[in-house]
Amino acid sequence: MKAKVHVTLKNGVLDPQGKAVQHSLAGLGFAGVEDVRQGKYIELELAETDARKARQTVEAMCEKLLANTVIENYTVDIAEG
Repeated sequence: MKAKVHVTLKNGVLDPQGKAVQHSLAGLGFAGVEDVRQGKYIELELAETDARKARQTVEAMCEKLLANTVIENYTVDIAEG
């Protein structure tokens, strides 16, 4: 199974890296970018063949290591791969 994890900052959490990207885009002439939020993308190859078990395992990984759940949200997509 292949797992795709997207980790993003929760709404209301300051994102200085996103603001730096927004400022740089404006400096390069890309007007109209009102906000930028930066996150992480993680791909995992799993030996698990049961999609439900794979999702549970990856969600446990997110809760323990991949995401700081105090300030970050995450989504998990599981696909056969």
